[in-house]
Amino acid sequence: YKRLRQVLDRLEIPLYVVPGNHDRREPFRDAFFDHPYLPNFGPLQYVVDDYPVRLVGLDTTVDGEHGGVLDEDRLVWLDATLAEEPQKPTLIFMHHPPFRTGIRSMDALGFKGVEAFGEVVERNPQIERIVSGHIHRAMQVRWHGTIASTAPSTAYQFVLELRDRNPLGITREPPGFALHVWQDGRIVTHDCRVDDFDDGFVTLR
Repeated sequence: YKRLRQVLDRLEIPLYVVPGNHDRREPFRDAFFDHPYLPNFGPLQYVVDDYPVRLVGLDTTVDGEHGGVLDEDRLVWLDATLAEEPQKPTLIFMHHPPFRTGIRSMDALGFKGVEAFGEVVERNPQIERIVSGHIHRAMQVRWHGTIASTAPSTAYQFVLELRDRNPLGITREPPGFALHVWQDGRIVTHDCRVDDFDDGFVTLR
């Protein structure tokens, strides 16, 4: 986290963070102690109302597990938060994608509560996007009345392997990130790449 802060603290734009499956909630909270939008206890989820698009950060993690979780308390909070501004365009960002990606070894990790999450999303047509990571690849899908997507990784990308095959490999495709731009009353998403890697891939395990 110390090294990460050295990189992120150079940013000249606002920064909002949510934990991923390799994070632990309390060390994460301590690392970003000076980010006042983060709650002092419980799941690291929050709402930012400072922009034309409402930003809702969701905590889909559980310590010690790699799959996603949205339990009843987190979903009740989300439902109430969305009900506060039913007319304002909203972007939800979280670590785990709520949809099956076709990469079977990743989908097998699971996402508890995703069906109930989909019901909340369907009741709230103001949700313009649900954006996530975790998969180390960029993909998009129409999901419960909105668009859900994943971003490429800033490190390595997972091999696009749609067969039931282990171990899962990584490919030396360029690292990247997703850039979401609000303009003309809609979100435009860009898949941005930042470096060049040699061809080929290696195996994770």
